[in-house]
Amino acid sequence: MNCYETIDLMGDALEGRLAQESRTGFDGHLEECDSCRTYFDQLQVTVRALAHLPRTGATSVRRSELIAAFHRERGRH
Repeated sequence: MNCYETIDLMGDALEGRLAQESRTGFDGHLEECDSCRTYFDQLQVTVRALAHLPRTGATSVRRSELIAAFHRERGRH
């Protein structure tokens, strides 16, 4: 597995949805590639930090628009 393939799978890996047939190649690449391992580690730290933010209702129209755009983009990948 190369860096591009590994990066494409990082979202699924973060959410625990990485297919078993991809897991071996993904884990193997992270063991060998310092750059991808660092990037994945940073993503994990970011996700954990964001999980600690308070969940409040939408406070502005712009916030709602940004969240909707994020969900649309995420659904394309």
